[in-house]
Parts: sequence; C-alpha cells; structure tokens
Amino acid sequence: MTNNDLIRQAEQFEKRIRILKSKANSFFGELGSEVRSIRERDPAARTDAEVLLLYPGLHAVLAHRLANSLYKRELFFAARAVSQAARNATGIEIHPAATIGKGLFIDHGCAVVIGETTIIGDNCTIYQGVTLGGTGKHEGKRHPTIGNNVMVGAGAKVLGPVVVGDNSKIAAGAVVLKDIPENSTAVGIPARVVRGKTVEKVQTLDQIHIPDPVAQEINLLKERIAELEKKLDER
Repeated sequence: MTNNDLIRQAEQFEKRIRILKSKANSFFGELGSEVRSIRERDPAARTDAEVLLLYPGLHAVLAHRLANSLYKRELFFAARAVSQAARNATGIEIHPAATIGKGLFIDHGCAVVIGETTIIGDNCTIYQGVTLGGTGKHEGKRHPTIGNNVMVGAGAKVLGPVVVGDNSKIAAGAVVLKDIPENSTAVGIPARVVRGKTVEKVQTLDQIHIPDPVAQEINLLKERIAELEKKLDER
C-alpha cells in the first residue's frame, strides 16, 4: 500500500468522523429541543432528566423517528417492529408512515392512536385517549392533517382526511369529522366551531374554559324570546 493510498484512507476516515459528529450534534440538538418544549408545557416536569428518562410520550416520538426513517428506506417490517415495540412499552401507537413535526408533546399518552397518513405540524399537544384515525370509507389520504400549535384534548377523535388549522383547540371528548379553521376552538359530537379567529396562537393547554355550544344556543333562544316578548308588549 502506497503513501497516497494511506492518505486517501485517512481522509475518508476523517470525512466519516465529521459526518457522524454532525449527525450526533443534530440528534442531540433536536433531542434537547424536544425536552425543552415538553418542560415549557408541562408544569409537572421538574428536570430534563425526568422528561428524557420517564416520559412515555417522548419515548414514543423518538421511536417513531427511527421507525419513520426505516419506513422511508422501505424496510417496512423493521419499521413496524419498532413501532409495535414502542406501542407495547408506552401504550401509544404511531404508524411508521405518519409525518410528525417538531415539538410534539403527547401528555400521559395512554391509548393514543395516530394513523398511517396522519400529518402533524410543529409544537402540537395531544392528551390521552386521542385518536387521529380514519373513517373506513376513504382511500389514499385517510387520516387527519393537524396544523402547528394545535391542542387535542383528552379522548378526542379526529377522523378522516380533515384539516385542523394552526393554533386551534379540539376540546376533550370531541369528535371532529369536518375541517376546523385556524385559530378556532371545536367542541361536541360531532364537533362544532364555537370560537373562531380570536387569537393568533393557542398553547394555553386549558381544557376547562372552553365555550359550551348548548349553553350558547340556549342563550341565543332566550335573547330571541325576550325580543319577541318586547315586540308583543309594544303592540
């Protein structure tokens, strides 16, 4: 082996080391960002180590990153094996083909299901019992598209190829079957928009102070009755 060959091998080795360092820095940078985003939204999180080691929602998302990478390389069996192992460990089922943005916080996480063609934007929050699933009657894009900064409350179901706009809230227990505009709050079965375009960014994670559509309708009826009674009295 000549000196030139040795030099080329050394250069190739150095190049591989640089690539590995770059990937490692990128991974740990993204991991740190994920941990910070969870701590910002969860008052129960005391330390980074607690989030990193003990939060099943984070573990499920990290496992999905690996499964999704395998899926894109058409290693479908391996991808599904990773996702099922994560499901057994965390109680959260995410199909390897689902597209998930940065900063997804799955709080508690038990019984969360995210379907194959689901797309989730950045900085979203999902609580336990949520299903982002299909209706069984669609082909191709069968699952929801969730925008950025969206909160999906406990037990909510978002079904079919619907679009939930940026900065919106889906109330606990709601069943979403139609598109939800951005900056909106949707409640009920089936879900209805009860507040629209009132704020630019929703990340309060408040699942309690959400308008009651039944109470709103009753108040509207009361107002209408009062108007009619006033007109009758004037006659």
